[in-house]
Amino acid sequence: MLWSMGLKRFVRRGRLLVTDADGNEHEFGRAGATPACAIRLHARPLHWKLLVNPDLYLGEAYMDGALTMKTGSLYDLLYLFGLNIHDEPMTGMESLFDGAQRMFQRFFTAIPASSARQNVAHHYDLPDALYERFLDSDRQYSCAYFTHEDASLEQAQLDKKRHIASKLLLKPGMRVLDIGCGWGGLALYLAREFGAHVTGLTLSQEQHKIACRRATEAGLEHQVAFHLRDYRDEKAGYDRIVSVGMFEHVGLRHYPDFFAQIKALLKPDGVALLHSIGRMDGHGLTNPWLKKYIFPGGYAPALSEVLPVIERLGLWATDIEILRLHYAFTLAEWRKRFEAQRTEIASLYDERFCRMWEFYLCAAEIDFRLLSTMVFQIQIARDINAVPLTRNYMVDAERASTHMQEANHAAA
Repeated sequence: MLWSMGLKRFVRRGRLLVTDADGNEHEFGRAGATPACAIRLHARPLHWKLLVNPDLYLGEAYMDGALTMKTGSLYDLLYLFGLNIHDEPMTGMESLFDGAQRMFQRFFTAIPASSARQNVAHHYDLPDALYERFLDSDRQYSCAYFTHEDASLEQAQLDKKRHIASKLLLKPGMRVLDIGCGWGGLALYLAREFGAHVTGLTLSQEQHKIACRRATEAGLEHQVAFHLRDYRDEKAGYDRIVSVGMFEHVGLRHYPDFFAQIKALLKPDGVALLHSIGRMDGHGLTNPWLKKYIFPGGYAPALSEVLPVIERLGLWATDIEILRLHYAFTLAEWRKRFEAQRTEIASLYDERFCRMWEFYLCAAEIDFRLLSTMVFQIQIARDINAVPLTRNYMVDAERASTHMQEANHAAA
């Protein structure tokens, strides 16, 4: 079988046992090697589907129960695949197909406002009962910042907000725009801790509703305002602009529009901070399963696709930081919490939905842990003098915030 020959060539690290749809057993890799796992295929079409497009059909097969684990877990299987991916060179036909896809990628990622709203609704307008079961208490649905690997998720997400704030150089009374504000946690933090006046933008009706409620409950409704609004429709001027986990949904063709809007909304001495998933190996493609089931229209860019746009607009990239393993640690915590609440989540949806999210969380963690995906933060300014000469101010601001938190905790 062709698929068997392909796996024999592919699995050079670890050990994989496969029982095909006819009940025949196949062994790949080295006996006794780790990681090791065994799977069962329950449908004959998988014999060719997993050969021609494993990036799509592996996830679908697991969702539909057409591929099940005999020994080991889904995470073990994806970890094994992740270890072997970079060892497998493309064939001539694969290289040609990949090149054609890359050539037309820019044309497939034009996301008008109407499509942007639909894409956001697909993922972020799921009932809040799902997200509250695996996110931290502040509902931060983006990469946390782990000052040490064994930090709790709550602490790491607080440290992420503190880290971002340190790069914004906030002063009381400043007007801040939060593009893609989610459930409002960062906006409320900047208002409460730094006295900022924050405007949050989202396209998710569920997130907007909850963010507004949280502002009222916190007594910050006169300091924080959330709007169901596309970033392209914002008109006011701001001292600071921040965007966390939203840029992945902008689309390649709209990068000039996005950064031109940042420039137009930012005051002459203003500072912006962009936090986004990215890739370290240059221009790429969105995984077809992820694009179909989880993030339609999503794309994680390389810095080489972002920085030229910033440069052409005459903006300063005043600081760039690469967060490598932080999202792997974040996803590991989300995955553990999701599995702990799996029975309750299945009662809200069904088992197929749970398998879909299990595949998403496992595959994403492997991508950040073993492959080429990372997170970048770019600090942007219009004026060369907008930020201090050295980066010491960031460390000083984070330490001051940490000491204040510890003092308040001790007083309480």
